[in-house]
Amino acid sequence: MLQLDFTNAMAARVGAHGLTEDEWTSALGAALPAYDAVEKDAAAGRLGFRRLPAQDTKSLAEYARHTASLFENLTVLGIGGSALGTTALASALLHPWWNFAAPEARRAPRLFVLDNVDPEEIAGHLEVVLPERTLYNVISKSGETAETTAQLLVFVDALKKRLGDRWREHVVVTTDPAKGFLRSLATREKLASFPVPPDVGGRFSALTPVSLLPLAACGVEPERLLAGAATAEEKGRETAFKAAALYTALYRKGKRICVMMPYARALRDVADWFRQLWAESLGKRRSLDGREVFEGQTPVKALGATDQHSQAQLYNEGPNDKMIAFLEVGRFRRPCPIPPGWEDDTSAFLGGRDMGDLLSAEKRGTERALTANGRPNLTFRLEGVTPETVGGMLHFFELMTAYAGRIWNVNAFDQPGVEAAKHATFALMGRKGYEKLAEEIRGETPAQEAVKLEGF
Repeated sequence: MLQLDFTNAMAARVGAHGLTEDEWTSALGAALPAYDAVEKDAAAGRLGFRRLPAQDTKSLAEYARHTASLFENLTVLGIGGSALGTTALASALLHPWWNFAAPEARRAPRLFVLDNVDPEEIAGHLEVVLPERTLYNVISKSGETAETTAQLLVFVDALKKRLGDRWREHVVVTTDPAKGFLRSLATREKLASFPVPPDVGGRFSALTPVSLLPLAACGVEPERLLAGAATAEEKGRETAFKAAALYTALYRKGKRICVMMPYARALRDVADWFRQLWAESLGKRRSLDGREVFEGQTPVKALGATDQHSQAQLYNEGPNDKMIAFLEVGRFRRPCPIPPGWEDDTSAFLGGRDMGDLLSAEKRGTERALTANGRPNLTFRLEGVTPETVGGMLHFFELMTAYAGRIWNVNAFDQPGVEAAKHATFALMGRKGYEKLAEEIRGETPAQEAVKLEGF
């Protein structure tokens, strides 16, 4: 299903910036207690994401099938882990021009994911995606996310103006099963709703109703995604552990930045999803035993072949502080032959080949250049892009992250660094209970003589 090729991360290929066989053996040995700790936590039921492949999705699939026949559009309201998984899965598994296809070709709603509160984006969406033809899937694990609540207020107001009390038929909630504002709202207003398991964090929630519901409404069977995750859970743990140990060993060797570079448009947004998973899980000030460690490897996304023309120069000749992970597809789902044309040297060699051949050659060329320049790189290779392989890949990266957290001795499942900004936002927007913090923030304004401001 998925292969990890790290030949080009070894010193035999890239010199001193790679790992020697002794360093690799030592890294694996040092990491083994972390593997045992994660497996012990899983066996004790403390890692909710590990149980997701076995979940029952019948009611979700039935609701999704019914929904597909009623609405022209499905708009997801969410941010972070409530949006990135859906975007990654949709990019991978729906037609690349899904929203532009004729309704009779799709036979399912157009899918939009609003993952920000930019006023022009939200107002513009209201102008071109008619609320009366749209189902809004509002998603927040906590049910208290300010950005998502603000989105909901805007769209419910629009629905009420057009549909009156029938607005409720156009909203489905995905949130905690028992607590939070959204759960209370769903109960009070009798809205359709689905639960996010309480022990599954937002960035680990792609294979919960958070993403399974919108994808199912677009025709992707949840059971197929979960079957792939089950395969990764059963057969992929050792490889995920080795990947975590490999990333760790290169991180300790000065590779403070990890680039994920898919060579398939379908996997472009998997890199975006992985950025949150890796950054929020491992970027921590304190270790599990309370010491200040300031750990974290900065994840960067790129896209082949696009970013060969924007970033590859830096990766090849800039600071050697990066490791590059390619995502590669063994076979594309459809061909796109390049027809013969002119006899000029610039074009003649391309005629009769396929776009897939060209993209694969681009990847090999980038890989070769990086290796020749002593830049460690590795490849995650999928046999093809299907619900099973993509579901397996996402679960694989979640396993890898859990193992890495233990190897690094940090809590991979919290995000204390995010909370301060959330609370400051509440205070600045006038939320009750945050008056003292608002006063503190107002008092932090620099004196006029201390303000550093330039412009033109």
